[in-house]
Amino acid sequence: MKEVTTEALSWNESINDTNYSMVTEFIFLGLSNSQEFQIFLLVFFFIFYVGIVFGNLLIVITVASDSHLHSPMYFLLANLSLIDLCLSSATAPKMIADFFSKRKVISFKGCLAQIFLVHFFGGSELVILIAMAFDRYVAICKPLRYSTVMCDHVCFGIVTAAWGTGFLHSVSQLAFAVNLPFCGPNEVDSFYCDLPRVIKLACIDTYRLDVMVIANSGVLTVCSFVFLIISYAIILVTIQQRPSDKSSKALSTLTAHITVVLLFFGPCIFIYAWPFPIKSLDKSLAVFYSVVTPLLNPIIYTLRNKDMKTAMRRLSKWNVNSSVKF
Repeated sequence: MKEVTTEALSWNESINDTNYSMVTEFIFLGLSNSQEFQIFLLVFFFIFYVGIVFGNLLIVITVASDSHLHSPMYFLLANLSLIDLCLSSATAPKMIADFFSKRKVISFKGCLAQIFLVHFFGGSELVILIAMAFDRYVAICKPLRYSTVMCDHVCFGIVTAAWGTGFLHSVSQLAFAVNLPFCGPNEVDSFYCDLPRVIKLACIDTYRLDVMVIANSGVLTVCSFVFLIISYAIILVTIQQRPSDKSSKALSTLTAHITVVLLFFGPCIFIYAWPFPIKSLDKSLAVFYSVVTPLLNPIIYTLRNKDMKTAMRRLSKWNVNSSVKF
């Protein structure tokens, strides 16, 4: 009996040593198996990604170059655009490149890097959106204290806190996955690595880990969303109680902010907080979160913001005049 037990233990240890180190790469199942549809998706996402890069860089360059936009709101907007660009770049280039190959493969380290980057930039964007709501609250509800509260030191502190929070959040998420044993299935039913999908491939019972992911990312996302909705509700009530010539401009700005909040938090809540995921919906929301939203943000802020449109006209005229001189 002892010999059987000893053999069983040694066999299990050898299996652990070999199988857990077998998975060195993951295979993406992608969005579709149809070759024709993949060609359509390639063109579609390539155009979207070019728009993301161009649109968000345009906002960053416009805010940095135009002195009329050197204010806390536009400083935060430029950081939001930079984060959107980085968030999309963590997944979109790999997805576009995979359309050219039949076997969509990513290394184990590459998969962990994607998890880290997605949560790093996602966590940073969450804080920036909260900061933008706070900025509008102070500007509308406490206008006399705005220049004191939203001074340069506070703005830089907020941005530093945003990037720091994103880093801490991504490290906490990566800690869930880095030591997981992967001994067999390595097909990720998506186009990029994310923690909820990768956890399902581990060779252990992942119920507790799923709960921890919901408790971490899910609760953080839901609480932040509720806080933002309450904040914007207070701001809207304040605008109605204090009608002025600037009310329509403030309302337009708030509408853009609320739209961006809904676009960002809607998919996040379903991906990380909803306990009953639907695979087809999950993929669609992942596309929306990583590709569509980063493109819609610059469109929303530029089309609904007169100051941004005016600054972009000045920037284009300056470029034209510079090219004429040369």
